[in-house]
Amino acid sequence: MRIVIQRVREASVTIGGELHSAIGPGLMVLVGVEQGDTMADVDWLAAKTAGMRIFDDANGVMNIAISDLPDHKVLAVSQFTLTASTRKGNRPSYIRAAGHDLAVPLYEAYCLKLEQLLDRPTARGVFGADMQVALTNDGPVTILVDSRLRE
Repeated sequence: MRIVIQRVREASVTIGGELHSAIGPGLMVLVGVEQGDTMADVDWLAAKTAGMRIFDDANGVMNIAISDLPDHKVLAVSQFTLTASTRKGNRPSYIRAAGHDLAVPLYEAYCLKLEQLLDRPTARGVFGADMQVALTNDGPVTILVDSRLRE
């Protein structure tokens, strides 16, 4: 699994012109599921997301995790394009992307695990929907985490 974590001042998902979900300060997380991913990947990435110290402390140093900020929220959106291979040619290949039968349960499990770790709801997009995602990146701070590179 691959995730992109962005520290945001606000983020939202609109589907068909209607606001689906929105958060104020917190994290916008894009989630890509690959073939072969498991619940171990979900658990590891959710723990990384909850514990990632990317919010400023009183001295302006990134030293605080979202788990320490109860008023901050997470918006998680599935994004299969994170699995793209760009090694050959100019057209990305998505052959490593997991099918719906694996990707949907693991995306949902990631969101649920975050809710458990943070003791608050995780706002979501809609898997497979044509979504318009808007955000104000704070910093900017953007972190790529790949569960296959954890060792």
